[in-house]
Amino acid sequence: MTAAPARLRLVRPDDAHLHLRDGVAMASVLPATARVFARAIVMPNLKPGVTTVAAATAYRDRIRAALPDGADFTPMMTLYLTDTTSSDEIARAKASGFIAACKYYPAGATTNSAQGVTAIDRAFAALAAMEREGLVLCVHGEVTDPDVDVFDRERVFVERHLARVVAAFPALKIVFEHATTREAVQFVEGAGPNVAATITPQHLLYSRNAMLAGFVRPHLFCLPILKREAHRLALVAAATSGSPKFFLGTDSAPHARGAKEAACGCAGCYSAPAALPLYAQAFEDDGALDRLEAFASLHAAAFYGWPRNTGTVTLVRDDWTVPASLAFGDGDAIVPLAGGESLRWRVEAP
Repeated sequence: MTAAPARLRLVRPDDAHLHLRDGVAMASVLPATARVFARAIVMPNLKPGVTTVAAATAYRDRIRAALPDGADFTPMMTLYLTDTTSSDEIARAKASGFIAACKYYPAGATTNSAQGVTAIDRAFAALAAMEREGLVLCVHGEVTDPDVDVFDRERVFVERHLARVVAAFPALKIVFEHATTREAVQFVEGAGPNVAATITPQHLLYSRNAMLAGFVRPHLFCLPILKREAHRLALVAAATSGSPKFFLGTDSAPHARGAKEAACGCAGCYSAPAALPLYAQAFEDDGALDRLEAFASLHAAAFYGWPRNTGTVTLVRDDWTVPASLAFGDGDAIVPLAGGESLRWRVEAP
């Protein structure tokens, strides 16, 4: 007689770092997130970037209009920080009630970041306004200097810039997004309670060998790039530690299959369809399933000052295979993270 599968009921989680794109592409990927997550911090790197409260309002309206019937999902919006973001715009963002953060992209660091900040000092007036208003700063923490190796860009950013920002704005809440290195983990652990970090499923489960050893696997290519196994282990230790400084942020970043499998392939992993099972697998591998709920469902809400979600989701220990590809936009296909792989956990249908 087959034993009943293990079940794990969690407070409904939040995704503290999500890319939804726009238009028909957004309509393709939004249901995967809305099915599992109650809220998400939605990134502003559209073309053009979401740099004003008016643009964030319009984008939020498009997201809400694209939700499946009956979906209970709240998009928490962000402003795209530029060299010229004004203090007045920061005040308007805070007053909106639905803009939770500003996103710092170093210009040229990742997808649609050309409008990003060209030198961090040029954003200091906006950061001072954010500190006064209580608006969170979400950081893509990499330098873009061509003389810095791509595998070292996060570490160098921490050394050159992050410590200086934290010292200059001690009351500013900062989320170091998609941390990938031992150095980033150590910095966040040693900083005050206003500094936290998100961790993605790909950086918990895969090292750079998975992407590069034997074959190039473009669907594991993301920025910041996967690092050595020692860094992956440091991230697992941080995520499973129970520290409120670390929480779930998928950085789910959809690109059509052709844009990934190309001579100049796009950076980003589309993790939304299997995100929670992937995190569960990482936590189970480390013997820390009892700490998954806090990481996925409680820490981000506490940091951002949101009420705890009242709904639940249930994970069932039951092998299933992530689809090798899914429909995307107008006739394109998209390959999800772990596409074609077998996972031990699945989200039970409500």
